[in-house]
Amino acid sequence: MIEAKPIIEEISIHCPPQEVFEIFKDEKNSVFLDSGMDHERSGKFSFITADPFLIFRSKRNRIEVIKQGKLEILKENPFNALKNIFYNYKVKKIDTLKTFTAGAIGYFGYDLGWQLEKLPRIAVDDLKLNDIYLGFYDWALVFDNNNKRCYITSTGLPEKDPNLRQVLAKERIKNVRNKLRTIEGYDSDDFSNLIDTPLLFSNFKKTSYLQAVERVKKHITAGDIYQANLSQRFMTELKIKPYELYKKLRTINPAPFASFLNFEDLVILSASPERFLRISDRNVITRPIKGTRRRGDTAIEDEKLKEELLSSEKDRAELIMIIDLERNDLGKVCDYGSVRVKELITLESYATVFHLVSTIRGKLYEDKNHIDCIKACFPGGSITGAPKIRAMEILEELEPTKRGIYTGSIGYLGFNGETDLNIVIRTMIVKNDMVYFHVGGGIVADSIPENEYQETLIKAKALIDALYFKNGQRVSTAQVA
Repeated sequence: MIEAKPIIEEISIHCPPQEVFEIFKDEKNSVFLDSGMDHERSGKFSFITADPFLIFRSKRNRIEVIKQGKLEILKENPFNALKNIFYNYKVKKIDTLKTFTAGAIGYFGYDLGWQLEKLPRIAVDDLKLNDIYLGFYDWALVFDNNNKRCYITSTGLPEKDPNLRQVLAKERIKNVRNKLRTIEGYDSDDFSNLIDTPLLFSNFKKTSYLQAVERVKKHITAGDIYQANLSQRFMTELKIKPYELYKKLRTINPAPFASFLNFEDLVILSASPERFLRISDRNVITRPIKGTRRRGDTAIEDEKLKEELLSSEKDRAELIMIIDLERNDLGKVCDYGSVRVKELITLESYATVFHLVSTIRGKLYEDKNHIDCIKACFPGGSITGAPKIRAMEILEELEPTKRGIYTGSIGYLGFNGETDLNIVIRTMIVKNDMVYFHVGGGIVADSIPENEYQETLIKAKALIDALYFKNGQRVSTAQVA
């Protein structure tokens, strides 16, 4: 095992993280974990890095590990392979910066669940995305959004020799500082360009989606499940650069767990409001979301919709079912009696929607690590249904195409014992000049199919607005085919 101590230098920088990332956005495997709101709580830190020293990617049980240009192919469970890599690196935690300083950043796709459970394979895998894609990074720009401070951190990994590691870390910091000197002159608010209004194509016809809702309800009546989170996927052609689209999205819909990942033949643009897992040493938090209302056009309507959501028995019942599911998942890897509901039901406000949210805490067993915790809880219950496995089986039968990254997780796993992962919702992927995004909703016994369909469009509003932004104004004029 290599044990490294990070070098951390505070720097003075006079522009926001999204402008700083302009320098790095075209670099190979550059990533931006972007906390665009709630800086005092969930969105305290943002991170920028690039040029990983190791790439880990998997599809089913085939794993590719690329280190220093050399490709190694493994055939095993990807969670076990990840554990082995993390055993090789440890970074000392520094009191002045208790967050990510080096480690893995990337995604765990929803279809990774097939490596955890025996599930049917029915939906079409048309995009053929990796189940996991992680870059292992030895340096980062860390933005403390709450205190308006910025740091460069580097460890010199994967160098084994301590002295050479220090030299490499200092060289990394010097190179980043040199790049930052070129930052002036970017305009991150020029959204005057108008995209033509092509059709948004869904993987469901509307009538088919309504029929799928009815089929979920029949499963509920039969006692198979209590609820299931049914989704549809939209696609359209992308006519601007992905980062330009991302800047529009973060302006329209700032989110505490947003991100931009520039991975080889795939770019990910996320404006997720939902935290999957926050792990610090042995302490774990999950914050499931269930229950949605659109924002009102006036202050009076806004308040009415907020109160409607808070008083909705259906939405509260949905969230409580998921709370029980998440408690059970955490109970697999946490000390007996440590799993507790810190906040039962609270309301959170976003640019286009209101959500109901809960907070659940636990403490990992001493012999369990962060990957064990991810494995026990993956995928998040708020976007599958309850019971989780039966809901996933039913969704595989009803949804025409694989979810891929959607409802998986994006975030970081630090070598210093710090991990933070979102739930991949309100997220676009760009592949071969096409944009794809899913939206879904929880179906329960008293769901009204038309209302459930409309809820997916409400959740899609920010994404559609970003695609059709005219002269600085939101104009959702897209037509759904």
